Amino acid sequence: MSHSEALDLIIPDWPAPARVKAFISNRCGGVSQPPFDKGNLADHVEDSELSVSANRVLLKGQVGVSAVQWLEQVHGVKVVQAQRDDLVRTADACYTREADLACAVLTADCLPVLLCDKSGTQVAAVHAGWRSLAGGIISRTVKLFDCDYDEVLVYLGPAISQSNFEVGIDVLETFFGSAKDAEHCEKISAAFNASPTKPMHFCANLYALAQAELNALGVSQVYGGNYCTYDERERFYSYRREGRTGRMVSLIALT
Repeated sequence: MSHSEALDLIIPDWPAPARVKAFISNRCGGVSQPPFDKGNLADHVEDSELSVSANRVLLKGQVGVSAVQWLEQVHGVKVVQAQRDDLVRTADACYTREADLACAVLTADCLPVLLCDKSGTQVAAVHAGWRSLAGGIISRTVKLFDCDYDEVLVYLGPAISQSNFEVGIDVLETFFGSAKDAEHCEKISAAFNASPTKPMHFCANLYALAQAELNALGVSQVYGGNYCTYDERERFYSYRREGRTGRMVSLIALT
């Protein structure tokens, strides 16, 4: 294993309360070897167990938390409460009201969504691939907050951009089927552009689709959404670009 190098962590730019700390990793820093170089934090991508463990130790030390809830993500809509028992839970979102316990999701093109309330009493992390997003995982997570929805703050982390995310008409139809009302339906429609090369294919905007669902719930304070994991090759992992690759973490905790 090569000499450990501090993970490069992005600090979200959003007006979260002082009790809330959030970080997003990228592929810079860490110890993983190609094609996972260097900051891979996923243990299911055939990277060395020692490298993943070392990177997770680096992560906990840098963000200053004693426990992280890791998930086995299955592109579903299950949301679980984070625990300190070191068990990996099968879900695509988690939440907590407990301090010093981080909620975390792993991504490499899918949309990571971080949430907190204005009073700094609860946090959550969501892995929003298109299937989970269309299935309503964001709504399920927001509904677990003990506050008015206009008191919820949301940060959309690095995901694949619309121009690089071509999908079939089945994806478009699935989202239309999830529309909450006519206005939500219009925003879903606006989040898809016809593919310039393939008939009956579309380029989907994950950021806009998440924003549309949040707005339909009454959540208006949404930040982030300005990266592209596919285009920013030197900084981010991209499953669509590389196939066999690492994963970044989006993490949020209360102090």
